[in-house]
Amino acid sequence: MSHAPIAPKIYGMVAEFETPDQLVHAASRAKEFGYTSIDGHSPFPIHGMSEATGFKCNLVPWIFLVGGILGGLTGIALESYVSILDLPLEIGGKPLFSLPSFFPIMYECTILFSALAGAIGMMALNGFPRPYHPIFDCPGFERASQDRFFLAIEADDPLYSEIETRRFLAGLEPINISVVEEEE
Repeated sequence: MSHAPIAPKIYGMVAEFETPDQLVHAASRAKEFGYTSIDGHSPFPIHGMSEATGFKCNLVPWIFLVGGILGGLTGIALESYVSILDLPLEIGGKPLFSLPSFFPIMYECTILFSALAGAIGMMALNGFPRPYHPIFDCPGFERASQDRFFLAIEADDPLYSEIETRRFLAGLEPINISVVEEEE
């Protein structure tokens, strides 16, 4: 009994550019055209790329803030527990709860918790660890960490059509256009 071959699932279409300005221009044009599921890949951060792709995730600063507040509260709670409940030492008539003397530990806990929350939050929001992504199979994509710039339009975009998307990307004059398949 013979089965028909299963067509590979398409991740999207990727255009390769030589300069960051070309990538930002291409991303802006794609956004203006109406594509919503686009992503840019480059060897370094590019000013204006977030705006060009429509990326608006601002959760990381809030994660840092919450981590810092929790760290500061943890520092005060730790110092209060030790100084008031566990080992109360009355020295020279000074109060057991003394905020100025608690400040160094509170400050260090604030910095530590903020940094850890930010690092863990950033990794979680980026979907790390991710040892494999379909775009890694794009021809020449290894140069995205060296000297090339890539714009991906994902197949789950409502406007995605293999013919129309290829025509649109060709109008942006990229070096190369590739269709990227997902592994099953």
